[in-house]
Amino acid sequence: MTIKQQLWQICNNHVEDRINDYKNEINLIKESLESNDKGNNEDDDSGNGKLMNDLEKNIGYLNEARKTHEYLKLVKTNLLSTNAALGSLVITDTLQFFIAISLGKIEIDNNTYYAISLQSPIGQLLKQKTEGEQFEFNGTKYTIKQII
Repeated sequence: MTIKQQLWQICNNHVEDRINDYKNEINLIKESLESNDKGNNEDDDSGNGKLMNDLEKNIGYLNEARKTHEYLKLVKTNLLSTNAALGSLVITDTLQFFIAISLGKIEIDNNTYYAISLQSPIGQLLKQKTEGEQFEFNGTKYTIKQII
């Protein structure tokens, strides 16, 4: 498995874990709502109101995670490009960036990579850059050594 495939797999596993967590949370909230409805003969719905808010939030989070999962499917780990693009691994003089989704720091075999999205500020700076080009982010200058 190539380093890009490993990075993609880590990103994919993270998103799938988030989706499963949100689904589980939604199911727990639904069970709580059902048990409150069965055991509650009073006019106090404040607990149910909070649960409904939590349910709506988690449904929103689940939908966002699903969109991220679909977006991640667009990342091609076999992409060969001279320009930084979705699916590129950009090696600079100090850091290594995998352009996919915003996940942050990933450690593989004692190497550090940063999974970023094209929509992020640094992703926007890297977009369409080529080997040898420089860019500045947060006061630090980077030189692109290689694009894989």
